[in-house]
Amino acid sequence: MRKRLLLVLALSLSMFGHAQIQNQAYLEYIEQWKDVALQNQKDYGIPASIIMAQALLESGAGRSELAVKAKNHFGIKCTSEWMGGVYYYDDDRKHECFRQYRDAAESFKDHALFLQRPRYATCFEIAVEDYEGWARRLKECGYATDPNYAPKLIKIIEDYGLDRLAVRSAAPVGPSSTVRSSATVRPAAPIGEIVVPLTAKEEKEQFFLNHPKKRFNGVSYVDAREGDTYANVAFRLNVRERELREHNDALGRELKVGDRIYLGAKKTTGANVYVWSFPGLSLWQLCQEEAVQMEAVRKLNELDPRVQTFTSRQRIYLRKTKDDEKR
Repeated sequence: MRKRLLLVLALSLSMFGHAQIQNQAYLEYIEQWKDVALQNQKDYGIPASIIMAQALLESGAGRSELAVKAKNHFGIKCTSEWMGGVYYYDDDRKHECFRQYRDAAESFKDHALFLQRPRYATCFEIAVEDYEGWARRLKECGYATDPNYAPKLIKIIEDYGLDRLAVRSAAPVGPSSTVRSSATVRPAAPIGEIVVPLTAKEEKEQFFLNHPKKRFNGVSYVDAREGDTYANVAFRLNVRERELREHNDALGRELKVGDRIYLGAKKTTGANVYVWSFPGLSLWQLCQEEAVQMEAVRKLNELDPRVQTFTSRQRIYLRKTKDDEKR
């Protein structure tokens, strides 16, 4: 009897130890990305519990091939309007096209934007606390083909207590939860009082509180958010709209959510020697991604001025090669 008890205890300890190893990978991933998930819940209305469960399931806690090689943590495939990088991978069918990102944070952001599509509109009728409703609705809307997709999400949420993340949504989360600058945040004025307009400096500080400044190829930029236009962004930054548009090769172009808004002139050469285009990619999008002026890319690659969108996969040079310099 004692031997039997010892055997059961040994097996239990062995299983517990194995579970801890599996848990640790998930727990580390949750700790790394929970604040991003909470910020996306605040900004886009998607439950942080659902965001984390999808990321864990789709990326294997960041260890899947797509996550490692394409920085794609949500298994989002290419769509007709996708203008970014691509990665081919065998999924439901052979050699399927998946979106490729510069880093995992960009994947989390694109996931939030992806769910703003009309296809998923009914998801937002469900409260953020109702993770079961969200999981089932995502499956109904066609996010995944796996018939057990919803139960898998629900199990991950319950196993790791991710439903408790939604409770934190009432308070500011993510980058905006901590005061990182001396920006003046004025309380709303009571009805009937005269509202003193913000100074140019205060307007700019308020703008950067909601638009974290980033940098690529030596040029600072922010990502466009809902409601942004070149006109109102220029006003808040206290610059001329035409100047801002010229920095972004955007004369006659409307600003869309997720577009990069460069705050200064883009470079005439890129950080990379060349990149690959693909059918449907616009020259403008390529130049925005690489922070390079469109005219410079046209001249270097001798592109027809009428070309706006690529129709084939080709190498696009962003700087002269050594062979070019010898000529």
